[in-house]
Amino acid sequence: MYEHFMEQLWMDSGLVVKSGTFGADMKVELVNDGPITIWMDSKTENKMALEPIKVPSELPLGKLQEEVHDWISKHGVRYFNELTNMAQLTEEVGEVARIIARRYGEQSEKESDKAKDLGEELSDVLFVVLCLANQTGTDLQAAFDAKMDIKRERDHDRHHGNSKLK
Repeated sequence: MYEHFMEQLWMDSGLVVKSGTFGADMKVELVNDGPITIWMDSKTENKMALEPIKVPSELPLGKLQEEVHDWISKHGVRYFNELTNMAQLTEEVGEVARIIARRYGEQSEKESDKAKDLGEELSDVLFVVLCLANQTGTDLQAAFDAKMDIKRERDHDRHHGNSKLK
């Protein structure tokens, strides 16, 4: 029953739930009056909890952010922490780089890589980027729109005047 309670608490709250060994030496700053200790640390913000995301879901990237958030809520329990997601993003970008280097670059493609789907790997990258945006409160549509405004203004003449691109 205790294990079930701990699992439900973790699944329902998205909080990091820890348990110890009954009767073990516990160093806590409280009087432990029962067989379990529930420790809630209000000093640290839990950015992995599943709070509603605040992005306009009628826009394309907002819709994707919402879809990923819904998937995490129903199937993923909670987001991995930001450092774990950054490591996953690096891994996924590496898989894209491998396909590009071997399929379109000068390296020969290994037989085991020929069946790899570039679209699937790019989608993996996008999924992790969307997770990072959601858990950090980033509205990707607003950020993308602002970036495109900058690029339209700053880069228009620069690229048209680049002889390397002709």
